[in-house]
Formats: sequence, structure tokens, C-alpha cells
Amino acid sequence: MFHAQALAGSKPEQYAQLLAQARALLHGERDRIANAANLSALVYHALPALNWVGFYFHDGRELVVGPFQGRPACVRIALGRGVCGTAAATGEIQRVDDVNAFPGHIACDTASRSELVIPLHDGQRLVGVFDLDSPEPARFDDEDAAGLAAIAALYLESIR
Repeated sequence: MFHAQALAGSKPEQYAQLLAQARALLHGERDRIANAANLSALVYHALPALNWVGFYFHDGRELVVGPFQGRPACVRIALGRGVCGTAAATGEIQRVDDVNAFPGHIACDTASRSELVIPLHDGQRLVGVFDLDSPEPARFDDEDAAGLAAIAALYLESIR
């Protein structure tokens, strides 16, 4: 049985611990929904100052909400629209310190002030995005982006 442990040490050390927990949690499971659900819960409860953590999956036309933790979310997001759609369309991590200053931001939860979105690609195929929101402005830094990108990469590896 999996048991989450409190994170300790520097931020890079905490992300290494979180990645190890994620690896143990996903071990032997290949289902994309199950793994997205468990990763969303793990990250949401492990990291401070988050109000939404989850996945949007690409259905061939747009992003559709998948497993998440937090308040109810927007169900569909067009590619290129908002922070999630921009990450999906560009293939680049979007780290936004102030979502209200982001052109075309979609306010699914008005409490969100900052956002980090990691695109999920399997080779050239867009799988979706891994999305994190915070009620604090400028919550995410480069260490968060690197640590969460490693978790997103583990997710993609787990569903292959």
C-alpha cells in the first residue's frame, strides 16, 4: 500500500522526494485516467499554496478536463486559448505570475492568481497538459517548473 510522506529539505530535494513518491504510486499501472487521478491528488496534497491540480486531455480537437483536485473546472479549452491552450499549442511550459495579466486567460476559478502548465507530448502527439493553479501571485518559479516537468514526464512514461 502506498503512503505519502511529508517533503523536507530544499525545493529541489522536495521535488526529488515527490518524484520518488510518484514513481512508487504509478508503479505497474498503465491506465492514463488512474495515473492522472493519483498524481493530481499526490501533488495537490504534497505542495503548499495550490487550489487546483489536474490534467486536460487532447481529444484530437481541443483540451477536455480530466482527473483533478480542486473546484469544478472548465470542461473544454480550445488550443491556443488561455494558459492551458497556449501550452498545448506551443509545446512550451507556461509559467504565469499573474493570470489576470495573461491575454485571453480563462478564469475557471476566480481565486487563481498564478498558474503553471506543462504540455504533455508523446513524441509528436499532443496528449494534453498538466495544470497547476495557486491563489498566490507568482507562486511558481523555475525550480517548480523543473520539478513538475519531471513528474509530467513520469506520467507520460507510465502510460506508454
